[in-house]
Amino acid sequence: QVLLVESGGGLVQPGGSLRLSCAASGSIISINVMNWYRQAPGKQRELVAGITNGGITNYLDSVKGRFTISRDNAKNTLFLQMNSLKPEDTAVYFCNAIKYGGPPRWGQGTQVTVSS
Repeated sequence: QVLLVESGGGLVQPGGSLRLSCAASGSIISINVMNWYRQAPGKQRELVAGITNGGITNYLDSVKGRFTISRDNAKNTLFLQMNSLKPEDTAVYFCNAIKYGGPPRWGQGTQVTVSS
């Protein structure tokens, strides 16, 4: 079973940048899809970005052009580069891994706060 640990969250001013990382305890080569979700207080968890093991990506409309998802299979790590951050990006960000035929795996989350 792959364990996921997120890092890189923090407090940043509007317009700033953060890079989130999600380190897996094992190989992610066979993981079909890896995603970043977020959940703001009082709101449902939403899919922010996803990437397949073939490199196909998808993004939430509100983050297109600002966020970039990537995965380094050699380092067993998923990334989310977040630029031009806005207060509405404030949330707990979760890493998710899906291997077809198995249950999804989740990390514990990392807090991102965008505020002046």
